[in-house]
Amino acid sequence: QVQLVESGGGLVQPGGSLRLSCAASGSIFRAYVMGWYRQAPGKQREWVAHITGGGVTNYATSMEGRFTISRDNGKNTVYLQMNSLKPEDTAVYYCTGGITSAPMYWGQGTQVTVSS
Repeated sequence: QVQLVESGGGLVQPGGSLRLSCAASGSIFRAYVMGWYRQAPGKQREWVAHITGGGVTNYATSMEGRFTISRDNGKNTVYLQMNSLKPEDTAVYYCTGGITSAPMYWGQGTQVTVSS
């Protein structure tokens, strides 16, 4: 069983930046595809990005260029750097992990609110 714990959410003004972190338990972290999803109020959960164990990244079109996913296999941690944040980025952000890009494990989520 893998546990994922997100941190780094909060309130930020439009145009600002936040970095989310996700700490994972387990010794095979480096083998997992790690990802981020988000769910805005009243909307379906949507995929944000994922990163393979070797560092290959993919992004949802609306996030590409503003968000950067990265990982530190030595620290069992994956990050999501979010820049140029917009009010429509307000959502609960979830960290995911799995053998493929299809998530097997989910974190509890961290709230990101973009508002002036």
